[in-house]
Order: sequence, then C-alpha cells, then structure tokens
Amino acid sequence: MPTTTRTTGHFTFTDWKENPVGPEDTRPRLAHATVVNAFSGGIEAEATTCDYTIAYRTQTTGTFAGMELVTGRVDGRTGTFVLEERGHFAPDGTVHCTFEVVEDSATGELTGLRGKGEFTHRQGETKVPYSFEYTVG
Repeated sequence: MPTTTRTTGHFTFTDWKENPVGPEDTRPRLAHATVVNAFSGGIEAEATTCDYTIAYRTQTTGTFAGMELVTGRVDGRTGTFVLEERGHFAPDGTVHCTFEVVEDSATGELTGLRGKGEFTHRQGETKVPYSFEYTVG
C-alpha cells in the first residue's frame, strides 16, 4: 500500500485571459478563462495550462470549475498530470479551491499518481499557498 505524502508550496498566476460567454451585462454570467500558473515547492512547474469556466452570480461572487495540465515535478519525480479544480469566490476577493488528480492522467515517474489538495487566494496576494496530499504507485 503506497504511503500518503503531504507537500506544500506556492504558485503565481503568470497569465490570465478571460472572455465572456454570452451577454456581459446579465447575472448570472458565464466566462471562460485561460490561465498559466508557475508552481514552486512540492509541485514544481514553470508554466501550467489551465482552463476555467466561471459562473458569476454577482460582480464579485461566483463559482468555477477547470482542468489544469501540469508538467514538472512532484517532490523530485518528473512527469505530467491533470488536476480537476472546483472553487468559489467571495465579495472580499477570497478564492477557495479544491483540486484532485484526474485518475490515470499521470506519466513518467508520476505514473499512478493520485491525490488532492486545496488553496485559498486572498485579494492582493501574488503568491498563493497550496497543500497537496498524494500517493504514487
């Protein structure tokens, strides 16, 4: 039985492009965002590829879901994997998100990777702390 490992680190948004889906002046409103993140710490990745669908309930509240392709390392093991992400954001600018490795998506030394994690982003932060619990094998 593989041992569960907990790791932490930070990520930064290196690019964020958001486009409305449908009318911009209605609520609820949908948007699509393409994001590039850079991870450091337990997960190391220079540039991930992430797509979100965002549902704005108001100008400052809503929910989102997305997929993020990560190519890099987890605690020194090299490979690629996909994270499925779900979250919500509040009027104060706080974003809460949980994520999970998509089953059978990992390659290389990360083949068999399973795991889940979370982050909370507070308005004004440039580095977002995350935690991730995982097994390999």
